[in-house]
Amino acid sequence: MKAGTHTLTLPAAMLERGFWLYVWRVEAPSGEYLYVGRTGDNSSPYATPPYQRMGQHLGHQKTQNALRKHLESKGIEPERCHAFHLIAHGPLYAEAQDMTAHMAPRDIVAALEKALADSLKVAGYAVMNTVHCRKPLDVELFASVRAAFAAHFPALQRCATTPGSAP
Repeated sequence: MKAGTHTLTLPAAMLERGFWLYVWRVEAPSGEYLYVGRTGDNSSPYATPPYQRMGQHLGHQKTQNALRKHLESKGIEPERCHAFHLIAHGPLYAEAQDMTAHMAPRDIVAALEKALADSLKVAGYAVMNTVHCRKPLDVELFASVRAAFAAHFPALQRCATTPGSAP
């Protein structure tokens, strides 16, 4: 690979810990792919900021590099992609102090993550990952989340129903 100079601008707000939703938009040689995720997982009370997940997703630590794995499963080398765009929305909730306090916002954001991934798929975007969640969806909160992401993914505006609901 030829040497080059590149820049990355990171909004300071993306340093804030808490529960965020995010979408990776990957410009691969074979087309555009999306990956939907969230901060605030099931294994600990921590809710990392999006910038921290950014490096993990493209790194080589097998327990943290889901985006890299999804790309490689499609035969795409991340280093050969044209660009990676991270669109993050949040924090929807502050980071909790312990696991008990972590569980309620974690479950709400997990349901939002699933609804966002499903809505992007219905809207025609190539979402690489499937999000599994059986927690109830806060429909009102999801409407604001969908509107926030529709600014970057306009086809979401045409996907007016909530995933799993009648059209």
